[in-house]
Amino acid sequence: MDCIYCTPEWLEETTRIYQFTPRFQEAMKKLSVAIMYRVTAEPAWGIEKDLIFGGIVTKGALTDFRFYNEAEAKEKAEMFLSASPQQWKLILRKEHKFITDFLLGKIKLEKGSMSNVLGVAPNADTFVDALTQVHLIFQDELDPQKLEEYRAYAAQFRQQLGL
Repeated sequence: MDCIYCTPEWLEETTRIYQFTPRFQEAMKKLSVAIMYRVTAEPAWGIEKDLIFGGIVTKGALTDFRFYNEAEAKEKAEMFLSASPQQWKLILRKEHKFITDFLLGKIKLEKGSMSNVLGVAPNADTFVDALTQVHLIFQDELDPQKLEEYRAYAAQFRQQLGL
């Protein structure tokens, strides 16, 4: 299935696949964390304002994986990580490793501790696998018309979701 990055459909399909793929839950069974990811604004990508998504992992079970508004994300997050969409693309395309880019400062820690991040880092590859079970299409890969459609759609779902 094709999904455009930073859409409700991507998060919904990722949740569905994760819940029906025992290897993800088994690989992360020792992990319990509420984690949020900020995708910083990038108007050239149709991302006019920051988008925040994340979820809660409890002993490997993923719940509440969705977009969050700023206040709710800060309240729920034990860890809050931030990067540009270009940086997240490198991670999700598996061209870069999360831990390397985090240690190089390309991914910022907004909330939580370095020791918490290092504690969950061994699960990063599994989580990236879970996020990329769909064929992700990034905004810089869209033709101009599709990018404008994404921009309009993003404004619509932001309003509907109170983001």
